Amino acid sequence: MGKDLLPPGGDGGDAVEPVDLKKALEERYLAYALSTIMHRALPDVRDGLKPVHRRIVHTMRLLRLSPDQALPNAPASSAT
Repeated sequence: MGKDLLPPGGDGGDAVEPVDLKKALEERYLAYALSTIMHRALPDVRDGLKPVHRRIVHTMRLLRLSPDQALPNAPASSAT
């Protein structure tokens, strides 16, 4: 708990720059929002899937789940 919060070798006074909080948050939020839209919300042009849907389809393929076969039964040990 009694640790020094300033980095070693400096007094921390001349390394701190004053920043307008409102302007900084607006810039950073806009960058985050655009990044989120580009990476998560828009479907990919290659297959038309969003990343979350692509992960679901990939996992279903790994588990060998397909629409033309019946659902797998639960193991007998978990049925009791």
